[in-house]
Amino acid sequence: MPPRLNPTLRQRRIGAELRKMREAAGLQTVNLSRALGIDRTQVSQMESGKIGVSPERLRSFAAACKCANMPLVEALESMVQDRSKGWWEEYRGSLPDGILENAELEKRSNGLMMWLLTHMPGPCQTINYASSVFGRVFPPLPRHELEARTAFRMQRKADLRRNPKPLTAFIYESVLWTRFGGTQILKEQLGSLLEDSELPWMTIRVVPFDVETFPGAAENLAYAFGSVPELDTVERELSQGPEYLDAVNELASYRYIFERTESVALSESGSRDLIRKIARDL
Repeated sequence: MPPRLNPTLRQRRIGAELRKMREAAGLQTVNLSRALGIDRTQVSQMESGKIGVSPERLRSFAAACKCANMPLVEALESMVQDRSKGWWEEYRGSLPDGILENAELEKRSNGLMMWLLTHMPGPCQTINYASSVFGRVFPPLPRHELEARTAFRMQRKADLRRNPKPLTAFIYESVLWTRFGGTQILKEQLGSLLEDSELPWMTIRVVPFDVETFPGAAENLAYAFGSVPELDTVERELSQGPEYLDAVNELASYRYIFERTESVALSESGSRDLIRKIARDL
């Protein structure tokens, strides 16, 4: 089969983990290709996600790299065997791949933590608020794309409610005051956020202005928990699209950022009190 032109997030992650195995073993591509009895180009294509990996080849790869982390190998084997297509595939070609990968990351994670500095958490946005957030993009999006992005956001929200998983959102107070679409839309959004904060699987905590120096990063973040810690992923929201991080040192750094954020955020009840106060003051 010819190499894939656009590997999915899952396919790229499998390849990245294979590369980490090889590098941890101190093997060059040529050495590993000899041990596996394949061309070195195939090794490079597996590591970039451009060609598939069978469960048998995965285990041969791990054995050649002397990888003794069996929980990781078994988790990767499950990823390799999962050939199911997500609901987001129906939007492929009409929305940027980075937006589709947001949904894929959410769907395949075991839980999520978020740090929001500019807008409400995606899983909590109302349709009017979401449309207003996308409507702020400059240059303006064509109407059909604005409507497609809004519909996609709502489908992500609905899917997470059908199949809930632990979600914690840390929200900087400025987000609660930012009036995307105007005061009435923000009031509606704050009311919806309060309702979401009562869901048993969702935790909403606000980082207030009176924290001397907030410890969060300077961009919106999502930390997705994998089936094993090695498969955790950080998504950074950048103006040109999402960036996905999975290096061991990067994951440790962002876990620390979230730990510090948790230490200064208001409690759940304190956060609800502040949200109610802002809604009244608008």
